[in-house]
Amino acid sequence: MINGLNNKNIKKSSQGFSFVELIVGMAVFLTIIIAVYDSYISVFNVVGASRAKIEAVSLINEQFEIVRNLTYSNVGVAGSIPSGVLLHTQTLVRDNYSYEVTTTVRNIDDPFDGSIGGTPNDLSPADYKVVEIEINCNNCKTFVPMVVTTNVAPKNLETASANGALFVRVFDANGNPVSGANIHIENNQTSPTVVIDDVTNNSGMLQIVDAPPGVNAYEITVTKSGYSTDKTYTESPSNPNPTNPHATVVLQQVTQLSFVIDRLSAFNVTSVTETCSSVGSVDFNLLGSKIIGTNPTVIKYNQNKITDAGGSLNVSDIEWDSYLITLIDGVYELVGINPILPVGVIPNSSQNLQLVVAPKNPQTLLVTVKDSATGLPLSGVTVILTKAGFSATSITGQGFLGQTDWSGGSGQATSTDPTMYLSSDGNIETNNPAGDIKLKQIFGEYISSGFLISSSFNAGSPSNFQEVSWNPIDQPPAGGVPNVRVQLATNNNGGTWNFAGPDGTDNTYYTTADQNISSINNSKQYIRYKIFLDSVATSTSPNISDISMTFTRECTPPGQVSFSGLSSGTYNMNLAKTGYASQDISVDLNSNWQSQEVIFMPN
Repeated sequence: MINGLNNKNIKKSSQGFSFVELIVGMAVFLTIIIAVYDSYISVFNVVGASRAKIEAVSLINEQFEIVRNLTYSNVGVAGSIPSGVLLHTQTLVRDNYSYEVTTTVRNIDDPFDGSIGGTPNDLSPADYKVVEIEINCNNCKTFVPMVVTTNVAPKNLETASANGALFVRVFDANGNPVSGANIHIENNQTSPTVVIDDVTNNSGMLQIVDAPPGVNAYEITVTKSGYSTDKTYTESPSNPNPTNPHATVVLQQVTQLSFVIDRLSAFNVTSVTETCSSVGSVDFNLLGSKIIGTNPTVIKYNQNKITDAGGSLNVSDIEWDSYLITLIDGVYELVGINPILPVGVIPNSSQNLQLVVAPKNPQTLLVTVKDSATGLPLSGVTVILTKAGFSATSITGQGFLGQTDWSGGSGQATSTDPTMYLSSDGNIETNNPAGDIKLKQIFGEYISSGFLISSSFNAGSPSNFQEVSWNPIDQPPAGGVPNVRVQLATNNNGGTWNFAGPDGTDNTYYTTADQNISSINNSKQYIRYKIFLDSVATSTSPNISDISMTFTRECTPPGQVSFSGLSSGTYNMNLAKTGYASQDISVDLNSNWQSQEVIFMPN
């Protein structure tokens, strides 16, 4: 009997592993193998990174050893200032790693014996040199660029310099210094040509000391990734009188130049009909207002653009400026534009630009009506255009909704009194002075935060809200950033208010003026704003003097009407709106497309 049981067990064992047991075993084996492999790779990467760093340190020591063995006069970059025998950039291979080596040498004017152009005036400002070596490895994993500097001083006594100095300052649109801006300088009047590639320091300054004198000799270009470009210009037939000519350096004097760059913005252009249908391949000219030359006037940005087959175009290289748009299309005429011209663009923003077009029907007159106090498009203006045997009437059906005074107090649900609002948390001052809102003070110190909710505004019918804006745009920097935040709520019943930011959720806020309103608010009739004021300093508060929201209906731009199929001649245009002084204007129509801007003043 016992032998029988043993035989059964032996037979069962001889059958081997089941399929499930085999799969489980393989999975466990693979898990162990993968873990071991990952550990091996991690160790390999750490060892590789350590080797790359050791080679980089060795390279830096090697480059500094070369500098130590040079005479003082040879310590410089070939073709730069100070001039020498060192190369500005070179690629060196060590242990199969490719290293990019950048060497920069600067003359330093030490203030211990005065400074050039100062008191006392240092006639030999190149007191010593700073050598900076930067190592980067593009084919090394997790390599962090290394930068090392050293000072090199001359052994001999100073003598009066036969050169001058060139100081370059770089600011942004708000006047703040821009650090890390790339400065490219060329002097083609010397032999050999001087070429300098360097960056600004934390104060937005680059100082070139001991630069050879020359009249309009130094060509300067200032760039930074994601920023606009500023530079000096050559006199040419197309620009005979540049506003910023190439720099002149004078013997033993300082030449200071300032350049302004800031983050680039974008235009999201769409071309549509008056019924919102897309129109493709519409040609237009985009013209900025910044001038780089006079007599004749030369505009910095002047380019022709065209929308794609779907009627869209993204222009991503726009710098902050004020722009005009003119259609140069052979098929369509411009009968409206949103926002109205000129289109202001702030740094680091994305601006929607809608071109409303219609087939050419000479002649066309585009009328834009603005409120004199705010400069914003004005809705509800009746425009009557007449001429012998002709009369046409249209109403500017678009415009803005907003507020410029809160001194009437809270408790108003719908905006009938323009000086009142719905509610606040009690931390907002609305009447000191009248016409502004800011944080309240307690014992002479501002409260850190507060909010205010507006009454509801009625757009008259379901509309597409375009931009939210407020003034002043610039707020006290001591209060922190952002110190003005806005959320919007829209609906079609006048009773459901869910405040949201630019992504359509309650987690975000509109923090810059002239910001596009989220498309979640499209086709809504009623709107409210909720404005938040914040300050990290008790000594200052943001303040708002006005806030507004622009909107459109059926793709008709705000504050505009157009008249087509006209003939040449003189027309009388009468404009009227309740609460405003009516106007009669004479218009001489003498081209296929013409625009007329009218500023309306309240009674």
